[in-house]
Amino acid sequence: MILIGRYLSPFVRRVAVSLQLAGLSYEHRALSTVDDLAEVKKLNPLGRVPALVLDDGEVLVDSNAILDHVDEMAGPSRALLPAAGKPRRQALQAVGLGLGVLEKGVAAVYERTKRPKELIHAPWRDQLDGQVKDGLAALERMLGDRTWFGGAKPNQADVTAVVGFDFLGRMLPGVVEKGAWPRLEALVRLADALPAFADTKPKA
Repeated sequence: MILIGRYLSPFVRRVAVSLQLAGLSYEHRALSTVDDLAEVKKLNPLGRVPALVLDDGEVLVDSNAILDHVDEMAGPSRALLPAAGKPRRQALQAVGLGLGVLEKGVAAVYERTKRPKELIHAPWRDQLDGQVKDGLAALERMLGDRTWFGGAKPNQADVTAVVGFDFLGRMLPGVVEKGAWPRLEALVRLADALPAFADTKPKA
């Protein structure tokens, strides 16, 4: 398999972490949607990453669709989402919340970096920042006193929360302030001790 996209993208990184946690090997091609857009668009006409090229040449796009297949390949014992019932619902709720926070955070980054300063819409930027903070506070409450969202070991909720929180802390340091969410910070420290997270952590 070939994973397309740089680990700077939290959506690419969550796939990479998940593949490694599931024990699945892959080749990594760190294509950029800026510098390598034409090549990326050959795999995804939207010009977005990640894309996962399977061994038979089939191409999967969208991190959620990719991760559904990763769980299928990994099998029940190594899948990162519980199979059924309340544990699955709880994990999916945490994943959905984590992705929502991440999407609002990406929008907040773009509002700051993709517009000329004089065209930044402060009320919209502030609303996005507030949604990021409110979502992180909800994740903090959802995690509670557990070591992992997944209980004894990380599941997809942990992958999404850690990757998202790490990305937002780097990209929005004035919004995601150190010390504001101690449980999530502890979760990131715990995850960073695992090779799947450490090996995919962006260096800059």
